Amino acid sequence: MSKAIGLEVSLAIAEAVKQANVDVISAYPITPQTHIVEELSVYVANGELDAEYIPVESEHSAMSAAIGSSAAGARSYTATAAQGLAYMHETLFIASGMRLPIVMTVANRSLSAPISIWNDHSDIMAERDIGWVQLFGENGQEAYELSIMAFKIAEDHRVLLPVCVNIDGFILTHMIEPVTFIDQARIDEFLPPFKPALTLNPEKPVTMGPVGVPEVYTESRKQCEQALWRSHKVVREVFDEWYKKFDHEYKLIEKNGDLQGKTLFVTMGSQGETTMNAVENLQSQGESVGQVRIRLWRPFPREEFLEAIKGADRIIVIDRALSLGAYSGPVAQEILALLYSQEIRPRVYNIIAGLGGRDVTVNDFKEMYAQALKDSLDPNYTIWGVCSDAK
Repeated sequence: MSKAIGLEVSLAIAEAVKQANVDVISAYPITPQTHIVEELSVYVANGELDAEYIPVESEHSAMSAAIGSSAAGARSYTATAAQGLAYMHETLFIASGMRLPIVMTVANRSLSAPISIWNDHSDIMAERDIGWVQLFGENGQEAYELSIMAFKIAEDHRVLLPVCVNIDGFILTHMIEPVTFIDQARIDEFLPPFKPALTLNPEKPVTMGPVGVPEVYTESRKQCEQALWRSHKVVREVFDEWYKKFDHEYKLIEKNGDLQGKTLFVTMGSQGETTMNAVENLQSQGESVGQVRIRLWRPFPREEFLEAIKGADRIIVIDRALSLGAYSGPVAQEILALLYSQEIRPRVYNIIAGLGGRDVTVNDFKEMYAQALKDSLDPNYTIWGVCSDAK
């Protein structure tokens, strides 16, 4: 590895995509992912990247173009955020249903209305069930490295599913962070050229995405589900290979702080670093507290999560999105359902924090911890920083 350099995280992601030697980039700009596809357009224009760059008129078209290029056997990439992801909605199911290994960066951003360009996870949480492998990065280095690993995961013939790398908008995309880049030769060794299982070819005609009559539709969806569950093992293998080659360890579920902590924060994305600052501060005061961060969101790593929270008395699940009309946020719903069948389970506190880019500080996390110890949080969920009787 070379020396770390300070660089905007969006540009580091663009570098990762270039190093992955993509064949097709379908691009539609939407804040806060625009800098990624802008930088890629420069690489293509100046000859640094030999790829087809397709500027489209909408995010729906961006995913449609990626579906077509991937079906033709091209390593394909796109990026989006918020309303753009929502506009892709119907095509996201087509990409996974047709088993196309597209890689997409989602610069996570709030959904309107009211109009907000700032960060939370409401965009991707509205797309939990699209059948994609979904990863969350915590910092710039992870954004760069996960973007490369995503192609290897997607293109594994045990998987052949699209992969989404979630990166918090602005908090990461527009932040300048130290990033250490890996030599191209070593990336090429890690990520060989894409070998599709089946392609659209006029010389050898095939049908992709035909009508799913009732006699076959359920089986088709079952196959997609099985592939998604198989990806769990593949993600772990790719992470292990990355560690062996580049000495940077990734885990599906990562535990920090007091590994035997009686209270554990559960986080996803960039907010985990702020949480860890609070955890370290609380530990220095003698508190038994740790953190569990979810790196793989879909498929959810059940056994790894249960192992990480073993022995905890309480867990504080931080959600970055509301699940309107439900009794908890999306991540807490997942965890509560998982714990239902367990004989011994910790008390779960769900806190919705940081919606629409609202700042959540170290002191906020320390106060969450204090309220959890006193059992003074709402039994369903607490929207942090908002009066409980707000109308």
